[in-house]
Amino acid sequence: MKTHTDILLLDRLKKSDIKAFDALFRKYYPLLYTYGRRFVRGEDAEEIAQDTMLWLWEHREEEIIQTSLVKYLLKAVYRRALNRIEQEQVKLHADTHYYHDIVENVLEEQDLCMINDLSRRLNEAIHNLPDTYREAFIMHRFKDMTHKEIAERLGVSVQTVNYRIQQAVKLLAAELKDYLPLLLFLLKL
Repeated sequence: MKTHTDILLLDRLKKSDIKAFDALFRKYYPLLYTYGRRFVRGEDAEEIAQDTMLWLWEHREEEIIQTSLVKYLLKAVYRRALNRIEQEQVKLHADTHYYHDIVENVLEEQDLCMINDLSRRLNEAIHNLPDTYREAFIMHRFKDMTHKEIAERLGVSVQTVNYRIQQAVKLLAAELKDYLPLLLFLLKL
């Protein structure tokens, strides 16, 4: 049911009274924004509340509200919020398809062969490291041990462990320099 104040403001709004619109905006915008926040992010709720009030202004001459202005506005916010959610889901679905298409096209059979070759070369390069470098490198990179844990296990200083890992990385980088672009690409994915 429309309140007496709403009836008066809507009558004035039909006559393009900007002060009536301002009064309705100040009265209902906070409620519409808060209600919209139940469904969408704050930025979207703000836009939806503003669009709903703008729609009211643009359709001010039409007899569209039969019962309660507040119920009508809340229902409009609800529908707009659902539309926004649906748009986001469609966009997410499209983005997901796009990503999968890109990955499938980029990682063609030739690329998979290069990745397999890289994996084999990496294993060989690690195997060819000096024993002390290889041992520290594997403990750190593949067993997630800290430099301190490795030092304790090997009976050496933390600085020695740090040096061995740095040297192992330098040797591996030099050995696998031809694969650097592929490595960088894979790290981005």
